[in-house]
Amino acid sequence: MAKLYVVGIGPGGREHMTFKAVETIKKSDVIVGYTPYIDYLGDLVKGKQLFSTGMKGEIERCKIALKQVREGKNTAIISTGDAGLYGMAGPILELKEEIEVEIIPGITAAFSAASELGCPIMHDYASISLSDLMIPWEVIENRIEKAAEGDFVIAIYNPRSKGRKDHLEKVVNIILKYQSGETPVGIVKNSGRPGTEIILTTLDNIDYEKVDMLSIVIVGNSNTYIKGGQMITPRGYHIK
Repeated sequence: MAKLYVVGIGPGGREHMTFKAVETIKKSDVIVGYTPYIDYLGDLVKGKQLFSTGMKGEIERCKIALKQVREGKNTAIISTGDAGLYGMAGPILELKEEIEVEIIPGITAAFSAASELGCPIMHDYASISLSDLMIPWEVIENRIEKAAEGDFVIAIYNPRSKGRKDHLEKVVNIILKYQSGETPVGIVKNSGRPGTEIILTTLDNIDYEKVDMLSIVIVGNSNTYIKGGQMITPRGYHIK
């Protein structure tokens, strides 16, 4: 019986894929994904049947993948990062009926970016997307408010697009109600992929023009600091 795999391929570079993700892609007959994500797989897709769609085609991709499995083909539907975080695992499980599904975890962009910045997520953190395509902006603002009030490190996905130029600045202003303007902020563009750009700054000094949808923004908590060009959030160990 054919099986559907929901695969997190990591931030995009082949070297950041798990062994299980690679082996799952290799044994699948069909690969379904957002067009640029399929490109990230390189020669792994050789000889596979490929189905791709553009932006906002998530449900269409899910339906294509489910159809291929019903036709008897082992199928992998891919997401960057982890498939269970802003990925395809949710809609697949909501849509599937009597089809065997296995979810293959991947390295999410927040962890990839954190490793490039140092160790900003050493303690409790919140992961919040600023995309309001599927969730009201008021809900996002409320979540930012609560995370900042709770002194969480905040990993911000989808921070700024052409249609949402002011969203990041709005949430920074919310965070500044609870955090110092000197709070460290790390911005990583193209994390884990060619062309990676890393910026260390503070809440008061973010250059919003340098942030886009390919960026992850990590805002430190009240204990986060910069040492040797790296962002550190101490967990509380007694360092002598």
